Amino acid sequence: MGSVKDLTILKKPGAKKAGIGTFLFSDRYSVFDYGEMPDKIENKGASLCLVSAYFFEELERKGIDTHYLGLVEDGKVKQLNEISNAVNEMKVRLFRVIKPVKKKNEYDYSKFKEGLVNYLVPLEVIYRNFLPEGSSVFRRLEAGELSLEELGLEDYPSPGTMLEKPFIDFSTKLEDGDRYLSVEEAKRISGLGEKFDELVDTVKRVNEIITEKTSKVGIRNEDGKLEFAVDESGKLVVVDAVGTLDECRFSMDGFQLSKEILRQHYRKTYWYKRLKVTKGMENWRKIMGRPPNLPKELREGVSKMYQAFANEIIGRKFFDVPSLRKVVKELKSFTEEG
Repeated sequence: MGSVKDLTILKKPGAKKAGIGTFLFSDRYSVFDYGEMPDKIENKGASLCLVSAYFFEELERKGIDTHYLGLVEDGKVKQLNEISNAVNEMKVRLFRVIKPVKKKNEYDYSKFKEGLVNYLVPLEVIYRNFLPEGSSVFRRLEAGELSLEELGLEDYPSPGTMLEKPFIDFSTKLEDGDRYLSVEEAKRISGLGEKFDELVDTVKRVNEIITEKTSKVGIRNEDGKLEFAVDESGKLVVVDAVGTLDECRFSMDGFQLSKEILRQHYRKTYWYKRLKVTKGMENWRKIMGRPPNLPKELREGVSKMYQAFANEIIGRKFFDVPSLRKVVKELKSFTEEG
């Protein structure tokens, strides 16, 4: 499935019938596209699973369709309020992954036509509420790949700009490398036709729901990634995972609640210096060799962050860790010392 989730297919999806499977959210993590890193972040998987279930259930309550069927505890499928302990397994509907055909340096999306059902939409959709330092938006503005008008701005933004309206961004999902797309190209390759506007509206609604829930506990929702499918009846559904620390960029008291602290740590290592030179070469991961382990204090601090975030968002103490604000304070002091 990937470097973080494992997929078990219980029933394969067909041309017109959804399949069924389970996601097992692991404690693995990945940075810099390297793949699985040497350490495990304890209870990260269960945290991601529970938070995603929480938001899937919220979306369903608000009339937004998803592929979520429930959490798996002791072999039974349950809703979040029915489980006794933290779990890391989720049951979901599965849809066909139809890959675009690569021809020379281009991809052929002609299979994705309006009326197609039971398939994964070949897009990653990003909502952006905030433009942090280092955001790809600045590079793309400078290169003329994005306009101020598309961002809904009159003046050139500076790092730290909060957008009045979210900017909905698109990138490829099923190509060898991700590339950003114009709205026109995203619509063309999606196969959604007139449903494309519904996708954009749904992204805005999901963003609002996540913002509403996180802001209540002092967390800022800066940006996030969503994925979609079209089910057998032609309905647009939210798939994969939603609202987690791996899918979104959140902050609290000016501190990034994400894997960014792990990236910052590795950027100070010799391994990362080699990565900058090697990445993109043939077999570059093999050439790089095993990354160094994380310091114990950092690994445990990030583990607490994932667990405390789940406690805070769900409003139930699944994990025996301090409050998120306290964990953030500890991690801030670690980065200042480092």
